[in-house]
Amino acid sequence: MNEQDYFNINKKAWNNRVDIHLESDFYNQEAFLKGKNSIPEIDLKLLGDVKGKSILHLQCHFGQDSLSLARMGAKVTGIDISDKAIETAKKINDQLDLDAQFICCNVYDTLENINGKFDIVYTSYGTIGWLPDLDKWAEIISKSLKPNGKFIFVEFHPVIWMFDDDFKEIKYHYHNEKKIIETNTGTYANKEANIQTNYVGWNHSLSEVFTSLIKNGLEIQHFNEYDYSPYNCFNETIEFEKGKFRIKHLENKIPMVFNITSIKK
Repeated sequence: MNEQDYFNINKKAWNNRVDIHLESDFYNQEAFLKGKNSIPEIDLKLLGDVKGKSILHLQCHFGQDSLSLARMGAKVTGIDISDKAIETAKKINDQLDLDAQFICCNVYDTLENINGKFDIVYTSYGTIGWLPDLDKWAEIISKSLKPNGKFIFVEFHPVIWMFDDDFKEIKYHYHNEKKIIETNTGTYANKEANIQTNYVGWNHSLSEVFTSLIKNGLEIQHFNEYDYSPYNCFNETIEFEKGKFRIKHLENKIPMVFNITSIKK
């Protein structure tokens, strides 16, 4: 299989998840439609006041976070590989009478589908694991930003992806050693969902992330690691504080999330 085959597999996987995610307690679409901001506190602190800012949101799924940014006063363009997710995002945008734009394309084709440059490029939680080449990813981010524009990135820590699903043993390599081809039952938003999907993923070390950004003219301004997840999307979790989840038997012994803010110089 070539790279396009992998992306087609993943596109199908994400298309199959949209309806289940819309109906899930995890996404709580009812509360979102009533005004709930879907963006975690970690991200909000990094984003700051976005009113009047142009934001490119990569891998936006069906648009909750993009539309939350639009509600905050930003001019938002959301990108996602799933045509079903983008179609849903557009419908929600119209329902809420917002002005976000949504484009269906592979992240690597972003530059061919946008006009102009942005004050902020934002992407978060479970995004780079779907991409084989971070150099190409970072180049697209850099070319999408205005001079002195910010890239705000929040992601699950690569240590998380080393474990098996129940965090009992180390199963995968920390570095991007090879593609991971597997079949998944259920989904992180509804583990009991009657769905089985194939997917292709890649693990990326912190050094790979940093190197790709620096090589493409992005100056690191801020980096932090967290011993919890704001999402209850893993197995064997416990909520130790409201909205903060850890793996129960690992307590606070592993990093679960990291974030980076970098500037286009």
